[in-house]
Amino acid sequence: MKKWKCTICGYIHEGEEPPEICPVCGADRTKFVEIITEEKTEEKTTAKIDPIELETETKTLDAEGKTPDPPSKYDRIYQLMVKHHVHPISVHIPNGLLPVSVLFIFLAVIFKFTGLSQAAFYNLIFVVFAMPLVLFSGVIVWQKKYNGAMTTLFLTKIICGGVVSLTAMILVIWSIIDPGVLTLTSAHLGAFLFVNIVMIGAAVTAGFLGGKLVFRD
Repeated sequence: MKKWKCTICGYIHEGEEPPEICPVCGADRTKFVEIITEEKTEEKTTAKIDPIELETETKTLDAEGKTPDPPSKYDRIYQLMVKHHVHPISVHIPNGLLPVSVLFIFLAVIFKFTGLSQAAFYNLIFVVFAMPLVLFSGVIVWQKKYNGAMTTLFLTKIICGGVVSLTAMILVIWSIIDPGVLTLTSAHLGAFLFVNIVMIGAAVTAGFLGGKLVFRD
């Protein structure tokens, strides 16, 4: 049975042909390469290799056959961000605070408890300040680890990230301008709650798609 590897996300498919669409990242079949296991012969394993020849062969060359320039300081920072999982770590901030914030907002409306609405407001402020790092680190991972592939999955994640950032900012500004928006007599209560639902929906969708990339189910 042949094995095919998605060059975007690393998903492994078994079959005579690669799948039409990668079930993990959504890349088309042209992004799959066949995995070929080469068996080393006894002659190759026992042959002596010239150290000078080996050193020459292992040098990394660019498309023009020249030794590439060393990575810039920014590239080193980006590589460290990917290596040390800055994006998935930073994502825990909105993923943890947003559900609590939305829950507090609905409870504040139901029980008319202003303390919960204040707690939700402060949670959203943390989310607003955390999202630039979440988005920036996500773009770095997308470019460095997934070659900037614009599949449906990555496009959806980018849109959801933008929606979370925008809606969280809108809710914070809205709460400052109209402190009584969560009262039952407010004419904008329904719209305010709807924006909260959109925000949490976008966050859940982005988290689900990110989980598919990590666990590759």
